[in-house]
Amino acid sequence: MSATLLALAAIALWATLASLGTALSHLPPFLLTGLALIIGSIPSWPLVLRDRSAWYVPPRTLALGIYGLFGFHFLLFIALRHAPPVEANLVNYLWPLFMVVLAPALLPGLSLRPLHLVAALLGFAGAAIAILGAREGAASVTGASAWGFLPALGSAFIWASYSLWTKRVAAFPTSAIGLFGVVSGVLSLACHALLETSVVLSAKDGLLVALCGLGPLGAAFFVWDMALKRGDARQIGILSYLTPLGSTALLLAVTGRPLTWSIGLAAGLIISAAVMGTRAR
Repeated sequence: MSATLLALAAIALWATLASLGTALSHLPPFLLTGLALIIGSIPSWPLVLRDRSAWYVPPRTLALGIYGLFGFHFLLFIALRHAPPVEANLVNYLWPLFMVVLAPALLPGLSLRPLHLVAALLGFAGAAIAILGAREGAASVTGASAWGFLPALGSAFIWASYSLWTKRVAAFPTSAIGLFGVVSGVLSLACHALLETSVVLSAKDGLLVALCGLGPLGAAFFVWDMALKRGDARQIGILSYLTPLGSTALLLAVTGRPLTWSIGLAAGLIISAAVMGTRAR
């Protein structure tokens, strides 16, 4: 399969994450994160059974993988339950822009150019419109629930910094992503046992958690990593900007929300900022 098709497959799977997370927002976040990440690691199990070195990575790389997979998904699920999901999802998709802005600080030899700063202003303007539009357009959005946009920003920061820091650790095989998922999932379930109230999953919950784990929290990471290894990372990166469009459209359909001017404008600004930041050289 070509790198482009692999990347598009990952994007299609990631576009379902916010909708699945919203449908499962009644589950404790540590529980949902833990179950989904462990299920998502299943595709790599046959590989490690044949060759134990398939999961071997240095401790520093393992810590980075846990930081990225566990931190990103936990904060995103928190955001989807405490803030309007469509707007929180858009704020989360500041991560491509954060990658551009944070690169000079996290990777040596890089610097920001004027176009990067313009892109940053556009992106944050889009996030502000999403947040303010949510507060003005929904009576249920109060000061207590609006704080949910903070974990959305946090998830964006974590995924951007994780993606950049992977360039500073030794190269690891695609199968090692399964190890990141298993360890992160066990850690999350331990936090659930200590900090959250136990719940009983319905048959529907179990099916949705399985879909979440095998799709956007599982197969998507494996095919995305294969796409990056086989193709041009710059071209594949541009394709990633299809994700917020697909994700937002699916969320609107699932939640029954109309496409308002604030949602459309916020999506346009955030995607334009990400593309502009990538193009600036």
